[in-house]
Amino acid sequence: MPDALLGPVEIRAIASELGLTPTKRLGQNFVHDPNTVRRIVRTAALRRDDVVLEVGPGVGSLTLGLLAAVASVTAIEIDRRLATALPSTVDRQMPGAAQRLTTVCANAALLSEIPGPQPTALVANLPYNVAVAVLLQVLRATPTLRRGLVMVQSEVADRLAAEPGSRVYGVPSAKLAWYAHARRAGSVPRTVFWPMPNVDSKLVAFVACDPPRQAKRADTFAVIDAAFGRRRKMMRSALAELAGSADHAASALRTAGIDPTRRAESLGIGEFAAIAAVLASTHD
Repeated sequence: MPDALLGPVEIRAIASELGLTPTKRLGQNFVHDPNTVRRIVRTAALRRDDVVLEVGPGVGSLTLGLLAAVASVTAIEIDRRLATALPSTVDRQMPGAAQRLTTVCANAALLSEIPGPQPTALVANLPYNVAVAVLLQVLRATPTLRRGLVMVQSEVADRLAAEPGSRVYGVPSAKLAWYAHARRAGSVPRTVFWPMPNVDSKLVAFVACDPPRQAKRADTFAVIDAAFGRRRKMMRSALAELAGSADHAASALRTAGIDPTRRAESLGIGEFAAIAAVLASTHD
């Protein structure tokens, strides 16, 4: 990877030029360590013909590393100053590469579709405070994604990659499983960021999978929300409101082949979909 990557001096200089003070509200913590950027790009297992979607490129630290490895990058940035400056930074650091960059100033959590070439991979340092919402919305809006690697707060990474039965398995784990198989892919110390956050980060890698076919996404997610909304309760109790009563919930669970005394944290995405299908059929 070329020496065009940004270090601490270059990042602070860009921020100064823009009159930018990183804000916690937008989750602006910029990676200033080129070795970490190289590691992220390597771990993402990208192919030369990939179209990468990057959410929250900031000053362009990771963007430059991605452009050195793939065909093109679409960067979604909510801060207009950063979105406007990014092509110039890329052009200065890596002449010619800006032609392979599409920059969109938008809130990724609200996008219903991604403009330009449809991405095949997601690689992003996601803002801590909205990481789960952004990831799920991007996956919903971009069915062409085949794989991805995201950097998130350590505890969020554990929840995203958790398997049924795990202590931290919950709504993020179950909903991500609708779209992809996820795994932890390493830790990232807080010292590689400017400004330095008060938490450590982890990488979560995922490979896209086909969702369960027996139920709609919205119906399945409604079951997941209801089930974990009364965590530690038996499923017949947790789904009582959604089903109309505990008895109706128990009947639906048995029809779906699930013991009504099980708890949400023991169920996989296929089982949540099976419940959703039964409930949807009783409402038709």
